[in-house]
Amino acid sequence: MEAVAEGLWGLAEFHERRGEIGKAVKCLEAICQSQVSFFPIVEVKTRLRIATLLLHHSHNISHAKSHLERSQLLLKSIPSCFELKCRAYSLLSQCYHLVGSIPSQKQILQKGLELTASAGHEISMKLWSCNFNSQLANALSIEGDYRGSISSLECGYTTATEICNPELQMFFATSILHVHLMQWDDDNLVEQAVKRCSEIWQSIEPDKRQQCPGLLFYNELLHIFYRLRLCDYKNAAPHVDNLDAAMKADMQQTQQMQELMKELNALDQSLSRSDLHYRDRAALSEKQSSIQEQLKNMNGLNSTGCETLEPVYFGNVRRTLGDKLPLAPPPIDGEWLPKSAVYALVDLIVVIFGRPKGLFKECTKRFESGMQIIQDELLKLGITDGVTAEVELKHSSIWMAGVYLMLLIQFLENKVAVELTRAEFVEAQEALIQMKNWFTRFPTILQACESIIEMLRGQYAHSVGCYNEAAFHFVEAVKLTESKSMQAMCQVYAAVSYICIGDAESSSQALDLITPVYGVMDSFVGVREKTGVLFAYGLLLMKRQDLQEARNRLARGLQLTHTYLGNLQLVSQYLTILGSLALALHDTVQAREILRSSLTLAKKLSDTPTQIWVLSILTALYKELGERGNEMENAEYQTKKIEELQERLADAHASILHLEIIAKVRFEVRQLHETDMKRAMAGPAMGVNLDIPESIGLSAPLPATSSTRLVDTNSRRRGKWRI
Repeated sequence: MEAVAEGLWGLAEFHERRGEIGKAVKCLEAICQSQVSFFPIVEVKTRLRIATLLLHHSHNISHAKSHLERSQLLLKSIPSCFELKCRAYSLLSQCYHLVGSIPSQKQILQKGLELTASAGHEISMKLWSCNFNSQLANALSIEGDYRGSISSLECGYTTATEICNPELQMFFATSILHVHLMQWDDDNLVEQAVKRCSEIWQSIEPDKRQQCPGLLFYNELLHIFYRLRLCDYKNAAPHVDNLDAAMKADMQQTQQMQELMKELNALDQSLSRSDLHYRDRAALSEKQSSIQEQLKNMNGLNSTGCETLEPVYFGNVRRTLGDKLPLAPPPIDGEWLPKSAVYALVDLIVVIFGRPKGLFKECTKRFESGMQIIQDELLKLGITDGVTAEVELKHSSIWMAGVYLMLLIQFLENKVAVELTRAEFVEAQEALIQMKNWFTRFPTILQACESIIEMLRGQYAHSVGCYNEAAFHFVEAVKLTESKSMQAMCQVYAAVSYICIGDAESSSQALDLITPVYGVMDSFVGVREKTGVLFAYGLLLMKRQDLQEARNRLARGLQLTHTYLGNLQLVSQYLTILGSLALALHDTVQAREILRSSLTLAKKLSDTPTQIWVLSILTALYKELGERGNEMENAEYQTKKIEELQERLADAHASILHLEIIAKVRFEVRQLHETDMKRAMAGPAMGVNLDIPESIGLSAPLPATSSTRLVDTNSRRRGKWRI
């Protein structure tokens, strides 16, 4: 009977290599359904293989789960077989993970840890212990138990240290940093986690680092997220460059691997010919071995020679060779995100860093690249135009769908920011409505994005001069988020809109919004909130004619912005107001210098509203100095820009999307029935958190076209300012 089992296993492997998964499963099921009894160990191995195939190649989780549960029953009667028992625990954990049954997953992983603790000190058992601790940490973080998650990861790190495996140490160190970034409780703990990652990564030999692309991407991304949270764009930039270079190198290698695979498949076909001469066969076999060795070397952690450990995929479908970024050797062999999601995330990071610098051409290129990746992956997950609700998705697709949908919303968010910066209001409308449509289709998966959408509606409304509507949407955004940072920024945005309305009541409302944020601005991580509130507070002080104090606050905000954020548009806006203040204080030399710098930046950003703002102040400056020629030339250019802006505003107001965006109501979503809601919310989809800080800033006022020494906060003006 062993020979029969071996034959069916071999036939199943043959069909699997040809991509005929259904036939492979049928071969294996023939063993389980046979009238003749096989040894229990044979049936266990067969059922584990079936479950692995189903998890990697199908959505048939319940079938896989039943095979694994049957395997567990059989394994209870076998005293040893620790390897098979661990494999069964790990695969069953994946099943529970995919259906969102976190309590059951934690229970099965605890059993796995108890088994590895009692099974001796073999390396394989320690590796399985790392596997279980890793999965347990993931399950705990989904439940929001971040301390428990870090505790499990620290256990895994200790085990990796015991077996002297630096790559595995790096895996746990980066995972610990990731959890700290999601739940930033203590600055020192986060800094220590960053430092440990850097030290371990440097301790790994350079050639080995090249064989760990997953860890390279993961480490660089986490360092970028850390620097973004600190608003330390200067020190984040090298990590962005490293990440982009790594992606391009990996794309090139993946293409080479695909070409080698095509060549290998052609060789396999040639070698299958029965009439092949022995010399030709020997030459082809030698070439085949050479290509296989090349692929093994190129595939890094995917090929460790530990096939008996049965790599696991943590709920991600098994992909083609080179289409995976493993973080650790088997039996962990997991990945943070699929390679395509990492590629899209790299494009997004480049956009986030390029947009404040005005690198819009590169931003557009990366936006198109990232969106194409996301759309292709959503199609693979079954998310087509015909899928209009979350309940229509396969449950095993919800987690991955959440990842790609969150990335999509982040891309569209930055798209809106770019278009508003360039005063391309119609394009901004279209991107905002795309966000709204995705949100109304998948409101549970994207529920955390509703506050971002409301904030962007406020940004749009402010940019087109609808300040009452803008303030409404900013206040709504505050209500929809639990993020203290997001709440603070939206309060600042709303305050700026109220300042632009200009009456006494609105100014009072602005002060009520600014005061509590100003009182706690030093408590936030980074300077994003501080630069925002100093900007708004400076505007309010100007309105009160407290010019010197306004100048002091704005100068401090400009210094922080220049040092940390590197946001050219924000710098331009700060300079414009400071130039206006210098003129009001009769410091014409400084006013001229500051305003020229501001105009240069505004032109680089194609920021028409800010250009008009600067030009209006320059016109007043030239008039005061009696420079008639400069005054006339400046006024002529200002008129041209005003006409250009008015044309764009007219197009925006004429669009049918305009009223829908500024309307003082939230976008309506279809209410799910209770059972549908539970299904959509179950599982890790609700735990998707890429921890990318909000990349959108606030809008500043723009003066009227009349020449004034101060920004005329009582007149209607159009402008914007982005962080």
